[in-house]
Amino acid sequence: MPLLRALIRTARMIRHTPALAEGLPPDDEVLLDAPDERLAPALVAAGHADHGPAAKVLAHTREAAEWENRDRYVQRLAAFAAARPEWFRAWQQAAPHDPDLLLVKAEVAVARAFASPARAELLREVSPLILAAAEADPRDPVPWRVALDHARGTNAPHTAFEELWAQAVRRSPHHYGCHVSALQYLSAAWYGSHAECFDFAERAAQDALPGSLLKALPVRAAFAYLTAQSPQGVPRSRLDAAADLAVELSATYDTADPWPAEVRNLLACVLIHLERWPDALEQLRRIGPYATSFPWDRIADDPLGEFLHLRDGVRLEVAAALPLLGGPATSGDHYA
Repeated sequence: MPLLRALIRTARMIRHTPALAEGLPPDDEVLLDAPDERLAPALVAAGHADHGPAAKVLAHTREAAEWENRDRYVQRLAAFAAARPEWFRAWQQAAPHDPDLLLVKAEVAVARAFASPARAELLREVSPLILAAAEADPRDPVPWRVALDHARGTNAPHTAFEELWAQAVRRSPHHYGCHVSALQYLSAAWYGSHAECFDFAERAAQDALPGSLLKALPVRAAFAYLTAQSPQGVPRSRLDAAADLAVELSATYDTADPWPAEVRNLLACVLIHLERWPDALEQLRRIGPYATSFPWDRIADDPLGEFLHLRDGVRLEVAAALPLLGGPATSGDHYA
């Protein structure tokens, strides 16, 4: 009987897997961390040692109070500055007190410290840079997201974390980046617990506006739990509820929309962990060509390769669960 079941499973895969590729872009069309139409030219210019477009796009986000875009752009530009510093050095020489430069400078320093074995020592030297970025524009919540990351890396007590959190939400109560940073601080991997992490995420999601990425915070808590070394204490129903809420959020955005791409990649990863194969396949279709490093870089050294590998695996799992002579599964089907 085990042999017969294996043969039937293989036959189902062979029959159904090709059809399940519908709606999935070919492997060579999938992009990793593709920048949007505003950031892409700034990165190209920076690659040619021209800081002007980067300065311009960040200035626009500050003037228009586009805090979510600002946070995303700052992190991407900081990563680029760490790898290709020529343009960034030129910017520092041309406008050393530019509020946007100061923010990227603080982000570069914090990210570099986190990557070093001497993290705590290096982070202690970064505090003045974060303060300078915060003082450059008192409206901006993004320096406080950097400060929350800094607090996590320096083993700051909960009282210090709560003071920084109060500063962040005073400027933008629903800022996604600040909430993600706070969630990391409260996670079991750092200074909290799985229960504390879920409680925080669920409260924020409940208070969030329709369509807000904050609705995906519980699925981030679920990912942290599912990838922990010894996950225990969180019932399956809570994990499924987190995934269901993120599925609802994903449905409010167009397919292949780059804005929710990271949330959709995270959701697909969680659904794979939960073995909800048809739901995972639906999210992979909604992702389109926009793969993101997170969360795949947390489980493999090659995030794009891992994304493509698991995408193929999901198709096989869905195909194996279909009747041998049946049609394709619907996106809402769940399998135990």
